[in-house]
Amino acid sequence: MSKMRLLLGFVLSTFWLWEASLSRVYTNHWAVRIPGGPVDADKLASKYGFTNLGQIGGLDHHYHFHHSRVVRRSTFATRGAHSFIHMDPKVDWAQQQVVKSRVKRHARSDPSYIHFNDPKWSNMWYIHCSDKNSRCRSEMNILAAWQRGYTGRNVVITILDDGIERNHPDLAQNYDQLASYDVNGNDYDPTPRYDSSNENKHGTRCAGEVAAVANNSHCIVGIAYNARIGGVRMLDGDVTDVVEAKSLGIRPDYIDIYSASWGPDDDGKTVDGPGPLAKQAFELGIKKGRKGLGSIFVWASGNGGRQGDHCSCDGYTNSIYTISVSSSTENGNKPWYLEVCSSTLATTYSSGEFYDRKIVTTDLRQRCTDGHTGTSVSAPMVAGVIALALEANPLITWRDVQHLLVKTSRQAHLKATDWKTNAAGHKVSHLYGFGLVDAEAMVVEAKKWRNVPPQHTCTKTSDRRTRCSSESFTTTAAVVT
Repeated sequence: MSKMRLLLGFVLSTFWLWEASLSRVYTNHWAVRIPGGPVDADKLASKYGFTNLGQIGGLDHHYHFHHSRVVRRSTFATRGAHSFIHMDPKVDWAQQQVVKSRVKRHARSDPSYIHFNDPKWSNMWYIHCSDKNSRCRSEMNILAAWQRGYTGRNVVITILDDGIERNHPDLAQNYDQLASYDVNGNDYDPTPRYDSSNENKHGTRCAGEVAAVANNSHCIVGIAYNARIGGVRMLDGDVTDVVEAKSLGIRPDYIDIYSASWGPDDDGKTVDGPGPLAKQAFELGIKKGRKGLGSIFVWASGNGGRQGDHCSCDGYTNSIYTISVSSSTENGNKPWYLEVCSSTLATTYSSGEFYDRKIVTTDLRQRCTDGHTGTSVSAPMVAGVIALALEANPLITWRDVQHLLVKTSRQAHLKATDWKTNAAGHKVSHLYGFGLVDAEAMVVEAKKWRNVPPQHTCTKTSDRRTRCSSESFTTTAAVVT
């Protein structure tokens, strides 16, 4: 019986790998590791018919090669004279890039004492509560953080998405060219590609939530309305490991916060995550970003709730290096799209059913929208709140930010049957993490915060023997705290 099970498992896994290989789409881009440096990289590119598009992010010795005579998209890895680069002694490693399916995490349609002159200010129910706003149950205390003088000044955020409309009246004043890049077009202009359907509106909407200019009589007010905002255009084309690594590694000593509201398909059956280059980019960011304090990566937890998707199967949201953010309706209910998992750290407001109010933000063609929704909404909100905390204390590390969110987020009126008090005394839920973000508590705690110790990794190596084999082997278990 055990042999039959092993055989069945082998057949199923072989079939899965075969099926996965059939669905791959290969591009005419390669990632190549060349220890000899940029001069060798240029020579090798020329030798094998490639164009060297430069180093991949901040990854040492990794270069982005392009071959114009190879078909742009193919279901088979291409062969030819260029493929001999794999065997060149000056090349440590080379990988033809495959297209990754990455979806923007907006939810699709489903059957006071501070005042600004921005016309949509009164509609921003998720920022201010008043007697006239009787449905507002609990605040994220953003107004209180502003009253303490924190508006995101001197903090730089970039939106990893389909571009941002840099000349939008609500973004132009805070737009930062140095925090922007077009990975899809290989230039420095992240302006979205316009079409009749306005497909590439997602990044502009997220950017407005974070850093829309205040008191300019146009549209809305961003949570960190004095922060610098940039955009990385990387979702409007083939998404590969190279594309993701480049995007995650844009100017890590200049950019403080990277906000991403996308990930693998939220279809309830996809298990996917960062490739080898993107993993290195994450690790490089937390080790060397912000001059050693660590880049801060904020991620939307996903919108596959109705499909039974689980954010623990998403290698971006469950990474120890990212801050995974969930959503709640204004009444504290679970939105229909919400995914449940233990990696969620905190929650902000978004929308739920068709009758629930949505989020107001900037939109393409210099317009505004009151229809932004999904966990896409929540990641930029947390990025904005973290910007307020970084203004309060620029010396907090990437690990400090996670500790601050755990300590200051609260259960509030968020409805869930699984709220439990953990061993550290914090209320936690698999729907909402440690609860609703509290901007005022974040800045107050950040101001007086003492840095936590650096990340510590423990490894243990042991030899094990099995009855069916006399051969010993070594396993390594790692615990990261």
